[in-house]
Amino acid sequence: MIKVSVIYPNDAGNTFDWNYYVDKHMAMVRQKLGGALLRSEIDEGIGGAAPGSAAHFVAAVHMYFDSLEAFGAAFGPHAKEILGDVPNYTNVKPVTQISKPR
Repeated sequence: MIKVSVIYPNDAGNTFDWNYYVDKHMAMVRQKLGGALLRSEIDEGIGGAAPGSAAHFVAAVHMYFDSLEAFGAAFGPHAKEILGDVPNYTNVKPVTQISKPR
């Protein structure tokens, strides 16, 4: 199993439309990735380690797939449409990491 995390840094001047992201973008992503997407989790950053400090990331999504190949086969044909939707909800350049859960 692999986990694909897309993380949105929380920098000054960033905008992020949560309603669009959850209701439209992620709904579209789930539909496009189909059964290859085993599950997903969306996180909203609410704070840093120090009390009262800002979160380092405004948002993150973690998506689980059976393998890197399963992710590539599901994402590849829809990459342009999925990535092209990002400016509709944020001006943040997301960071992507692919991990192996332990």
